[in-house]
Amino acid sequence: MKFLLTIALLFFTIELGAEVPGGDIFNYPLKPEDMGAFTTTCLRLAEHSFVTGKFEQERKISRTGRSLKSAGNFVIAKDMGMVWDTVTPVAATITLGKDYIIQARPGRRRTLISAQGNETFLRTAEVLSMVFTGNAQGLLDNFEVFYFTNTAGWELGLYPKNSAIHSFAERIIIKGDTVIKYIQLYEQSGDTIIYSLSNHSHPAELGAHEKAFFTLP
Repeated sequence: MKFLLTIALLFFTIELGAEVPGGDIFNYPLKPEDMGAFTTTCLRLAEHSFVTGKFEQERKISRTGRSLKSAGNFVIAKDMGMVWDTVTPVAATITLGKDYIIQARPGRRRTLISAQGNETFLRTAEVLSMVFTGNAQGLLDNFEVFYFTNTAGWELGLYPKNSAIHSFAERIIIKGDTVIKYIQLYEQSGDTIIYSLSNHSHPAELGAHEKAFFTLP
């Protein structure tokens, strides 16, 4: 379950957003005078009910020094959840709902994993929704927030307050402008996952193929 949650957290991109002076977002705690800009950033992320695009993922394994890379397509639906449809190196799809995960691979039956009673999953799914839908108050309640912005974009640093999230995520860095483009997740294990999101689009509604990802098997 932890592995699946980590995959679902969603980046390695050309446009990373704001360039933080000194290179460390965690030197910039969110201050009262920055609250207006922070709220504006969150409101922009919350403008669209649906976001689709492409992702790249790189997982850096601390104990071996190796990197594992994958790429594919993503779907973020504000009231439904999110989908990571991996195309390379191995085709596989993970749908993360509010209280379930659906795994799928070509030629195999789709597998439903319920998260009822799993506090770590439920809290993680809730926080993921906060991040991707720009829930400013939810982020402030669940994280120590660090924030920097300039004309190129913004950068956000998050230290989890919640023990269920902190059990595997030591800290999170997010970058973007009107959309999220980069996320770097530092795991308690010492591993690091870098994601990039690109080719963003904002459909008024999902197509039949995208809706099918959320259909319970």
